[in-house]
Amino acid sequence: MKETIDTEVVIIGAGLTGLTLGYYLKKSGIPFKILEKDSRTGGVIQTIKEDGFLYETGPNTGVIGNPEVAELFEDLKENCILEIADPKAKKRLIWKKIKWHSLPSGPLSAIRTPLFRLKDKFRILGEPFRKAGTNPLESVADLVRRRLGKSFLDYAIDPFIAGIYAGNPEKLVTKYALPKMYALEQDYGSLIKGGLKKSKLNKGNLRMSKATREVFSAKGGLGSLTDALSKEVTSVNIILEAQNVVSNKTEKGFLTSFQTKNKELAIQSKYLVSTVGAYSLGYILPFINPDKLEPITNLEYAKVVLTLLGYKEWFGNDINAFGGLVPSKEKKNILGILFTSSFFSNRAPSGGALLSVFLGGSRLPMAIDMSDEEIKELVLAHIKEMMATNQEPDLIKIVRYPHAIAQYEASSKERIEAIAALENEYSGLILGGNIRDGIGLADRIKQGRLIADEIQDALMKK
Repeated sequence: MKETIDTEVVIIGAGLTGLTLGYYLKKSGIPFKILEKDSRTGGVIQTIKEDGFLYETGPNTGVIGNPEVAELFEDLKENCILEIADPKAKKRLIWKKIKWHSLPSGPLSAIRTPLFRLKDKFRILGEPFRKAGTNPLESVADLVRRRLGKSFLDYAIDPFIAGIYAGNPEKLVTKYALPKMYALEQDYGSLIKGGLKKSKLNKGNLRMSKATREVFSAKGGLGSLTDALSKEVTSVNIILEAQNVVSNKTEKGFLTSFQTKNKELAIQSKYLVSTVGAYSLGYILPFINPDKLEPITNLEYAKVVLTLLGYKEWFGNDINAFGGLVPSKEKKNILGILFTSSFFSNRAPSGGALLSVFLGGSRLPMAIDMSDEEIKELVLAHIKEMMATNQEPDLIKIVRYPHAIAQYEASSKERIEAIAALENEYSGLILGGNIRDGIGLADRIKQGRLIADEIQDALMKK
């Protein structure tokens, strides 16, 4: 016989979004259960220690793009310590022709850099005086060409998009993929003027000044963050290895059924929050007409392969930098390389190096189907050429993600509207995760916090 329990909120998925939501619900005294299909929490976040190296098999870094990130670490300070990337290694490199070039960090370096055409260097002087765009579905590529010029697209924004989305700037829509950039132009008429004014406003706002835009991890890796959240949420509120999770609408809210190793269970709740990928929603929510879900479930995901290379001694190029990104114009088969051990502590033995190499995405989607030997051969050939070393790594790990990064393309408008319509139709249903509100770690933390606030506010009104 199936055992049924009652709670206020059911959260599907114990990744960063679900754990953050659970953490703030617990602080508010709101009963909940988190259902996770795997045998551990953290989702794609996983930190591993091996043979003197400390590496991530999922996301490597986040950006403190909102105050919610700083506040979460403040709340977790007893169990988790924020780690900021070493400013000495903040230099970003861009590959052009046969070598790396530093991405300009100021006016003088922008004038001297060989990355951009002289025509576009002068063109940027006129950026504050150009009219704001009027197309809400304008692609990132079109906006950058219009405001900054083609060479800025080719050697700054295109590789940046490769590093963040593993996507194509011609297809990604600025309003959804880079909403802060879109808002700068729409609110201030200029990216440059808007950036300066926004910076001044944030400095005058104590809470917003916490959004420092610094690159972050946690001491001991990002797994320390999800472990700290799991500890605070407590194991009583997390059900691991929950298989065949299916929710149905009832008069009282939602009845979510699933199996564990030992028994069949069901949970009755007023609220149901999904944090899973778009591709899982059709199975989990059978009470919703597939036609209504289609604008959500058709969300495209970039397929990415992460190759981790560990060297106990490093004899290649200087890696005192954040990493290097590769423009699509250069026709290489990798998206970029993070020099992880240069900006976070204790990631490799002293004198050694830990490199994270990314391939796949919109440039090489077939990489996901390549054998380990093919990937290793491809990656090491690029390391030999671009990092000037024939060394064999002491550690090599290959991780494949068929649903790595959601692509916020032109269909995003219809998807966001469909999410809002379903949440309006089914009271208590909340569709979260990377299907909306951004794909970065900061976005996941903020969304979890805001959903908790939304539920708390609704309960207080009843």
